[in-house]
Amino acid sequence: MYRGSGLDSQVQPNRSPPSLAPRLTLPLAPQAPQSRRPRRAAAMADDDYNDMDMGYEDEPPEPEIEEGAEEELENNNEDAPDDVVGAEVEDKEQEKKARERKTSKYMTKYERARILGTRALQISMNAPVMVELEGETDPLEIAMKELRARKIPFTIRRYLPDGSYEDWGVDELIVEDSWKRQVGGD
Repeated sequence: MYRGSGLDSQVQPNRSPPSLAPRLTLPLAPQAPQSRRPRRAAAMADDDYNDMDMGYEDEPPEPEIEEGAEEELENNNEDAPDDVVGAEVEDKEQEKKARERKTSKYMTKYERARILGTRALQISMNAPVMVELEGETDPLEIAMKELRARKIPFTIRRYLPDGSYEDWGVDELIVEDSWKRQVGGD
């Protein structure tokens, strides 16, 4: 080590015989003394974020809108009748999509278990009950009563092998007869 030259922290090569020395060579040129402050390569300290403008470098300036132009934009309702016609077309498309389902219309026992468990948990956490109570206090019994009445406000998402999915409302699915007996149906 070189004393007094400011290179105390630099790694020095091994002075062993040449046959045992590693083939790694390190630079021996003197370097400027390093500051006590750590180098910032990619990350910045939290203090540095306060001084920076967080916007994009090439962000275009916002256009200035005159006062009269704002009123024109607010009062421009020419597209309103077209939106109503477009909404009717979208409703028809949604009905077609609802009919083109690939999965079964029957609720599986796993879906039923999850729906009842989740809804019972919600009811136990003071969620509003969707049916008239006749003395029931058990959250699971209340959830079963809601399922019987098809009033549980859940949507079941069934994933398909191609990555797509189908959304079914609980009121759209058929609860099988053996389950109806368990739930208390007719």
